[in-house]
Amino acid sequence: MNNNKTVFFAIGILLIILGIFMIVPFIVEFIYYEENSAFLSSAALTTFIGVLLVLTNLEENRKLNLQQAFLLTTLSWLSIAIFGSIPFIFSDLNLSIVDSFFESMSGITTTGSTIISNLESTPKSILIWRAILQWLGGIGVIVMAITILPLLNVGGMQLFKKDQSAGASEKILPKTREVTLIISIIYLVLTLACGFSYWFVGMNVFDSIAHSMTTIATGGFSTYSDSIGYFQNPKIEIISIIFIISGSLPFIAYIKFFKGEKKIFIQDSQIKGLFYILIFSVLLMLTYLMVDNKSHDFLDNLRISTFNVVSILSGTGYVTADFSAWGKFPLIFFLFLMFVGGCAGSTTCGIKIFRFQILGRFIINQIKKLVYPHGVFSIKYNNEKISNPFVYSIMTFVFLYFFIFFVLAALLSINGLDFVTSISGSASAISNVGPGLGDIIGPEGNFSNLPNFSKLSLSLGMLLGRLELFAVLVLFFPSFWKT
Repeated sequence: MNNNKTVFFAIGILLIILGIFMIVPFIVEFIYYEENSAFLSSAALTTFIGVLLVLTNLEENRKLNLQQAFLLTTLSWLSIAIFGSIPFIFSDLNLSIVDSFFESMSGITTTGSTIISNLESTPKSILIWRAILQWLGGIGVIVMAITILPLLNVGGMQLFKKDQSAGASEKILPKTREVTLIISIIYLVLTLACGFSYWFVGMNVFDSIAHSMTTIATGGFSTYSDSIGYFQNPKIEIISIIFIISGSLPFIAYIKFFKGEKKIFIQDSQIKGLFYILIFSVLLMLTYLMVDNKSHDFLDNLRISTFNVVSILSGTGYVTADFSAWGKFPLIFFLFLMFVGGCAGSTTCGIKIFRFQILGRFIINQIKKLVYPHGVFSIKYNNEKISNPFVYSIMTFVFLYFFIFFVLAALLSINGLDFVTSISGSASAISNVGPGLGDIIGPEGNFSNLPNFSKLSLSLGMLLGRLELFAVLVLFFPSFWKT
C-alpha cells in the first residue's frame, strides 16, 4: 500500500497553482489603484505552503490507489477553500474567518451564495477573485466527475467509467493528466467565447471577463448585487442562457464530438433529457407568467422564463428578477429544479438528470412486472444494459441526498431560521445553486445575516453536494480503508 506522500504532493501543486492565480487580482489592484495589498501576501503564503508540501513529499514513483484518490479529492477542495479565504480575511471588507471561509467555499464549489452585501462598492480585485474561484471549481468538478468519481462504484457515476481494467485505480494520475489537458482547452475556449460575446453585446471588459468565468462554471457570482438583472440588457441574458447551457452539457460529449461522433449532442440520452426538461419547464413557467404577469409581452415573458429556468436548473443562480414575488407556484417549482440539476460530467449541480432517467425506467419496469409477472425486462441507457446493483446504487444516492438535505434543514431551523429559509438554504447548499428563497436569502437578499453555525453547516452542505456525497462520506468508513 502506498503512503500518502502523493496525496500531499498533489495538494502542494494545487496550492502553488492557486497562489499563482492570486497574482491576477493583485494585477487588478494595480490597474484600478486599489490600496489593499491582500493578494500579494496571500499569494506568497499560499505558494510557500504549497512548495513546502511538494518538497517534503517528493517520490520517484508517484501513484494513487482508490482510497488515496478520494482522500485527495476531499482534501483538495477543503484546502483550496481554506487558502482561498485568506484574501477575504486580509481584505478591507472586515469579514470574519467564518464569513471568509463561507465565501471561498461557495466560490470553489460553484454554489454562488454570498455574504457580501454591496458588490458595487467591493474592490474589483475581490470581485475577480470570486470569479476565479468559481472558474477553478468548475474545471475541477468536470475532471473529478470524469476521472475520479466513476472509480467508486456507488451513486451511478460508474456509468462514466471508461477503463474497466483491473489496474485502473493505479492509473489515476496519468489518465487525469491526459483528460485534464483536453478538457482545460475546451473549457478555456468556451470561457473566451463567452467573454467576447458579453463584451460584444455591451458589457465592459472587466465585467465580461468576470461573468464569463462564472457563467461557464455555472457558478453565478456577479460583480453587481442585482446580478445579470443589473444590465437590463436582453442580449446579455440570451448570451448567458447559451453559455450556461454550454457549461451544463457533459464535457465528455465535447471530446467525443471532436473525435468524430458528430451526432453525440442529439443522441446522448442525458443531453436529450436536459433539453426535454428545459423545454417543459420553460413552457410551464411561460404559461404561468402569461396568466399572472400581464405587464410583459410574450417575448419578454419567454426570455424571463427561459433565463430563470436555465439559471436555477443548472445551479448557476444568476437572477434578473425577484421570482419570489411571482407567487407560490414559482417557489415550489424552482425548489424542485434545484434538486434536478444538470448533466453528470458538466459544471452543474444537483442529483443529475441521468439518475432520474434510470430511476424512471426502473419504475416503468417494476410496473411491467406487475402486469406481466413472468416477463423479463432489462434497463438500457445509451444502449448499455444497466444492472440491478447499478440501479440500487443510484437509489442509495438519492435517498442519502434527501436525508442529508433534511438533516441540514433541521440544523438551520435549530439555529432559529424560518421554514422557507431553512428548506431553501439547505436545498441551495447541497445542490450548489446560490440564492435561496424568502426575504433573507432570496434573490434580493444574501447569507450575511445568518448565524455562524448556519454558515458552517451550509459550507459543509456545499462540499458534500459538490463532491457527490460519497466521495466525502466514504472516508469515514473504516471498511473502505481495508479494501
